[in-house]
Amino acid sequence: MSDKKKILVTGGSGYIGSHTCVALMEAGYDVVVIDNLSNSEPWVMDRIGEICGRRPEFCEMDLQDREGVRKFFSDHKGLDGVIHFAASKAVGDSVANPLKYYRNNLGSLVNLLEGVLENGIRSMVFSSSCTVYGQPDELPVTEDAPIKRAESPYGNTKQISEEILADTQ
Repeated sequence: MSDKKKILVTGGSGYIGSHTCVALMEAGYDVVVIDNLSNSEPWVMDRIGEICGRRPEFCEMDLQDREGVRKFFSDHKGLDGVIHFAASKAVGDSVANPLKYYRNNLGSLVNLLEGVLENGIRSMVFSSSCTVYGQPDELPVTEDAPIKRAESPYGNTKQISEEILADTQ
């Protein structure tokens, strides 16, 4: 059993997720990745292994699979935290396919939160977006900017996700 803290990174084979995995591993963390590979490639785990000298543990899974998420948490006790990047993210595609974004981004978050809460994981980082501020009054956008109506289903899923997180703290 490792003394290192273990972090789950969802969407860990994507661009931001994979770079986060490298930074965590270089800082001494053990990393477990969940990714459905819908917007990435499995060889990314090999590349992380080349960079870090060890691969993160990888679980190919869709977070929309509630039972799969439950099984994952049952099989992976002792997680110290979660960084949640997994989401559909293209604004234009979200306008063309809004239900895909609501189902994936919100359903995945709810399933993940159930696992986090049921397993007493106290640390979670959620990757949001400046789209939660709608059309800003001024640039650059800061966290003090008023939240306005989202201009896309993608942005709306990020707004709703932040509300879900606030309600489940």
